[in-house]
Amino acid sequence: MARVERSSALPSERPGTTGAPRPVLSTLDGVVLIVGLVLGAGIFRAPQLVAAGSSSAGTFLLLWVIGGVVSLIGALCYAELAAAYPSAGGEYHFLGRAFGSRAGFLCAWSRLTVIQTGSIAILAFLVGDYAGSVGWGADPPAWASAGIAAMVVVLLTGLNVAGLRQGTRMQYALTTLEILALLAIITAGIVSVLSSSAAPTSQAATPHTATSGFSLAFIFVLLTFGGWSEAAYLSAEFHDGRRGVVRTLGWGLAVITLLYLLTNAAYLLALGLGGIAQSTAVAADVMRKTIGGWGAVIVSLGVIVAALSSANATMITGARSNYALGRDVSVFRFLSGWHERQATPKAAFVFQGVIALGLVGFGALTRSGFEAMVAYTAPVFWIILLSTGAALMVLRRREPNTVRPFRVPLYPLTPLLFCIVAGYMLHASVAYAGRGALLGLGVMLAGIPVLALARSRNNPPAAQPLVSRGTP
Repeated sequence: MARVERSSALPSERPGTTGAPRPVLSTLDGVVLIVGLVLGAGIFRAPQLVAAGSSSAGTFLLLWVIGGVVSLIGALCYAELAAAYPSAGGEYHFLGRAFGSRAGFLCAWSRLTVIQTGSIAILAFLVGDYAGSVGWGADPPAWASAGIAAMVVVLLTGLNVAGLRQGTRMQYALTTLEILALLAIITAGIVSVLSSSAAPTSQAATPHTATSGFSLAFIFVLLTFGGWSEAAYLSAEFHDGRRGVVRTLGWGLAVITLLYLLTNAAYLLALGLGGIAQSTAVAADVMRKTIGGWGAVIVSLGVIVAALSSANATMITGARSNYALGRDVSVFRFLSGWHERQATPKAAFVFQGVIALGLVGFGALTRSGFEAMVAYTAPVFWIILLSTGAALMVLRRREPNTVRPFRVPLYPLTPLLFCIVAGYMLHASVAYAGRGALLGLGVMLAGIPVLALARSRNNPPAAQPLVSRGTP
């Protein structure tokens, strides 16, 4: 058997080396970033779709509990990997170490061109849609959504280029406002039922069969929980070392699951299951029932804050994987600059912003920029999560002597279950996106000729796993 040893870190990852990530984040910083990422606009859009596939109010709430549990299972897998192999490269680093440089490169390429930049475009379009409705009412001009989306990308990119502290301060402000918006909805639901003499209806109103409805509902629940995996990209920057990412994932998902349960319980109290399923804007309907016409405006502002919060956090973590790609692949070396004073990879932020702007332009040419970007990103996202779950099992077998400050419980059942769920979500997202999924998958596979071009020019093709294998 080959002897496996940990090699010394690359120069850019050695502690105290100029131009490298430094431990500047607290666990609270990490929790705020993850909560901001996950508590996006899904909680304002998905509940009516989940209710339509639920047979009862109990099933509706149970689906959100299951979503939290499944996310926790995935988070446990990521926590072991991030604690054992802390790196700004996150999944890119894990997959390169487990499956070789080609897999690592395709992961980083996919994040650069599809996952992170597509997610930024999704959230920017969401801001554009809701800001347009607030500013122009029911008939905003055709350019409003894409124009506002482009401004969001430019402004948030500029803010993060100014420095990590500025970016995290903005994240604290946005996440606080986002949580306050959810607390307002929770309060509105309680007030609504206390002030109403008639109990809301509880029957489901759904055109789906029980099986297809439950399946579709579960897809949207897990999509609403998406984003927790980004903690892996901050693992090299925590004050409290390798335990920081474990605490961030645990506390972050606990806060998120609690807020989701309380918010959906408020929806049930105010509208009942049938009312949620028939609503086109469930949060607005709850607020309208409690305080009248201002409810729609308030919830629109809440969605804008949620989308800005998620977009800002997505930029912060996405730039880290782009930095790691530039550090290891000479063709992308221009992304590897790390500004020591601002503690930020400026070039990685700018290039990421340029690609996101391009995707906003592409989305503007379609009927719905938001839906086009969801179809573009979702299948590739689940491929990466499935591969990362498999990487945990490969690295356990290949590197049994690696120090693991945290070990996933019930191994190997936990990562196996996570891989099964990720595989199911991959299939479901392709079925949901249809032809739209082909574009994202095509861009992902375009990384193969890019890698071949890099090799033909005698450039280092991708990240070399931070291990050295001896002779058998």
